[in-house]
Amino acid sequence: MLVTKPEYMEEIRVRAIIEYCTHNTAHGTEEIMDKLREQPNCDVYEYGCLTSCGLCYLSPYALVNGESVEAETAEALHERIIAEIREIELIDD
Repeated sequence: MLVTKPEYMEEIRVRAIIEYCTHNTAHGTEEIMDKLREQPNCDVYEYGCLTSCGLCYLSPYALVNGESVEAETAEALHERIIAEIREIELIDD
């Protein structure tokens, strides 16, 4: 997402914040978070707990800008997160 500032300021790129729980890595989320770390438009943070234990136990999930995103597989979660990032970029342009 590009935010246009007055002429005397440069354009800045806002990055998506992706958060995930270390306990959710049993679902394969660590590998997709490593892929997301390579993306220039997001920051990935790992936490010991995101206080969504039921969701964390049942399926791969993460928070994208504070909103829960879940899927049946880690790869499907990766695709959903990328879609969320693209949607955020479109809305904020």
